[in-house]
Amino acid sequence: MSVLASLSIESIRAGLLTKKFSAEELTKQALAFAETENPKTNAYLTFSPERALAAAKAVDAKIAKGEDPGPLAGVPVAVKDVIVTRGVRTTCGSKLLANYIPPYDATAVIRLEQAGAVILGKTNCDEFAMGSSNENSAFGAVRNPVALDRVPGGSSGGSAAVVAQETALVSLGSDTGGSIRQPASFCGIVGVTPTYGRVSRYGLTAFASSLDHIGPFAKTVEDAAKLLQVTAGRDEMDATSSSSPVPDYASALNGNVRGLKIGFPKEYFAGLSGDTATRVYQALDDLTKLGCELHEISLPHTAYAIACYYVIATAEASANLARYDGVRYTTRSTNANTLSDMYRHTRDEGFGEECKRRIMLGTYVLSAGYYDAYYLKAQRVRRLIAQDFATAFQEVDAIVAPVSPFPAFKIGEKVADPVAMYLSDIYTITGSLAGIPCMSVPCGKTSDGLPVGLQILAKHFDESSMFRLAHAYQQATH
Repeated sequence: MSVLASLSIESIRAGLLTKKFSAEELTKQALAFAETENPKTNAYLTFSPERALAAAKAVDAKIAKGEDPGPLAGVPVAVKDVIVTRGVRTTCGSKLLANYIPPYDATAVIRLEQAGAVILGKTNCDEFAMGSSNENSAFGAVRNPVALDRVPGGSSGGSAAVVAQETALVSLGSDTGGSIRQPASFCGIVGVTPTYGRVSRYGLTAFASSLDHIGPFAKTVEDAAKLLQVTAGRDEMDATSSSSPVPDYASALNGNVRGLKIGFPKEYFAGLSGDTATRVYQALDDLTKLGCELHEISLPHTAYAIACYYVIATAEASANLARYDGVRYTTRSTNANTLSDMYRHTRDEGFGEECKRRIMLGTYVLSAGYYDAYYLKAQRVRRLIAQDFATAFQEVDAIVAPVSPFPAFKIGEKVADPVAMYLSDIYTITGSLAGIPCMSVPCGKTSDGLPVGLQILAKHFDESSMFRLAHAYQQATH
């Protein structure tokens, strides 16, 4: 049994301050369990025991001196392998970066360790965060710890799996079109996509720069809020990070949601069926019992979200991934005699099929003669989708919806059908395009015992209201 099974951020801090255990002891036990259990899921790609133990000893030293060890003191954390870590291998799930050791830390990683967190290692993910099942990693698929024959979701499947498997207490993932919320739903945990710009992207390997977010996974809303509290805020190293003040998220977890106006978009519920529909509708009933007012709303441009997203995201990906050419930090092909051959062979041998598919699509929509017809039009549709949410939030305080049309599917089930795979993100892409905060909170299980997530969406930079609603719901429904 995991030493982390009954712990939370608060209980770890309390245990350290009362000398019930030391950060070093907790870290050693957590690492040993993670290394033993990891072959079942393949959720970790790299462990960082030296760095973890050094951080744990620093926490213990602060406590011994009577100093404040930080809000995340001794908390075992895992980090998605698209977020760079100084001196610790960062592969992005790709052959191209199989041996890449970054010379610097992402801002989010720096803030974690400044708060006392202990980074156990890096988690597996779809290559360059491109995927909805975590089957696109060059280092093998991740298995869902809830059901090992199922996917954990993607692209942050490894980060979700380690929390569900209790081989880390909390973790960081990244979300471009649902890559935090969908894995959280599939694995039965909490996953948060903050407002675009709330968390610095400095050190996050770019997939689609206008859509990428870093966000937390945790078993509870409270722990997720505490992790976001530490990582959020303006960063001079990221021009897109917001200077909007970061409120005290913990103070929002007061359980008082009576009178909140909650919208449920008819477009998200029209085709919903089966156990997922049953669980989500039950969640709506639970919210009314807590005193929330439910209102049917419309987000009329939802039907265009998938097409809009896969034009914008792939266009930005084709530009961002051009840097992986074998010249600087990537593995270089040896089957080339000229510079152009080296570029071509390096990319052909290094990129997986999904990356190639998206690079080609993105290059096409940006090409002469097609830019206006595809990319420019997609940006206009994106504005309409964002306006849908802005209009809705004039009437309601938050929006609730499904995370996915279905629970975790079997490994290999959708690999041969990219369109079917893309449609698994149909409910999460809209929030990403609008740049609003969204999250997944568990709302029960199917008859097969597979988790189902409830998605909660809020106004820009209103994570507090989102957390308040999610925490009240989680407390009421256990």
